[in-house]
Order: sequence, then C-alpha cells, then structure tokens
Amino acid sequence: MAESVTIARPYADAAFKLAKESGAQGIWSQRLQRLALIAQDGDMAQVMGNPRLSAEQIAELFISLSEDSDPILANFVRTLAENRRLALLPEISRLFDLARSQEEGVQEAVVYSAFPIDDAQVAALLQQLEPRFGTRLTARVEVDASLIGGVRVTVGDQMLDASVRGKLDAMAVALNN
Repeated sequence: MAESVTIARPYADAAFKLAKESGAQGIWSQRLQRLALIAQDGDMAQVMGNPRLSAEQIAELFISLSEDSDPILANFVRTLAENRRLALLPEISRLFDLARSQEEGVQEAVVYSAFPIDDAQVAALLQQLEPRFGTRLTARVEVDASLIGGVRVTVGDQMLDASVRGKLDAMAVALNN
C-alpha cells in the first residue's frame, strides 16, 4: 500500500495552487488545519468508515462542521470524500504548510526540551540557529522527558542535538573510533 504522504501530496499541491492563485495561503492553511482536526476526531473516523453514508453526506458534514462557506473549499472536501481521502487531511494540511513555508523561505524548527521553555528562550534560540541553518525559522516546542538536559532541534532533515544524551552519544562514538 502506498504511503499516506504519497497519496496526500497531490491534494496538498492542488490546495496550495488554489490558495496561491487567490493570494489566500494563510486562510487556506487555517481551513486545512480545522478540517484536519475534524478528520482526527474519533467520532468522525466512525462516520468516515460508515458504509451506510454516502460520500456526499460525509462531505456535507465536514463542510458544515468547518463553518466555512467557501465554495472552492466545499468542492475540495467533496473531491476528498468521493475518493475516500478525508482521513488524509492531517497529512494534506502538513504538506500544505510545508509548501507555504518553503515559498516564504521559512522552515519550522522543532525544539525538544526536557523542561518547558518560555517564549524569550525560544526567541533567543531561534536567533542563534537561523545563521547556522541559513533560513528564517519558526519554532514548535515539545517537552521530551527522555532528554536529561539541554535541547534537541530538528529543522527539515537536519538535527542539532545539544542534549546531555546527545553529547554522551557523540563522545561514545568518538571513543570507539
């Protein structure tokens, strides 16, 4: 079976093209995030899998729950429903945001920390990381209790591990070589 990202990518690309044509990338990002939340709801998973409901009925439910009257968005949702792809909305939303970030020259840095960090600390960290990664960064912070101390940052497929565990692992590799 194909990976969900492979199936979701054409839909995300189509949504991005529609949004770009109307200059509404920010609005479409919000719309897709809202639809992704709807698709992730446990009750909606049962609705999407109910063989007694038609694709049109499921699409209309999504449209009404999104509280958005845009006819282009409604057509997009209907297309997803007809092709049984509504469950891919979280991945479509993620890919859409990735395309938007790439066009704007911004990447998301995921900051893993053993302890919660405040906005000022995140801003200072981003200021130090932007020259290193050569791009503007936005941050998403996640608390990871498995880190002993420090932080681990991923930007795209690059990782900077400044955690105690990361430093110990690097020392172990160096000693074994």
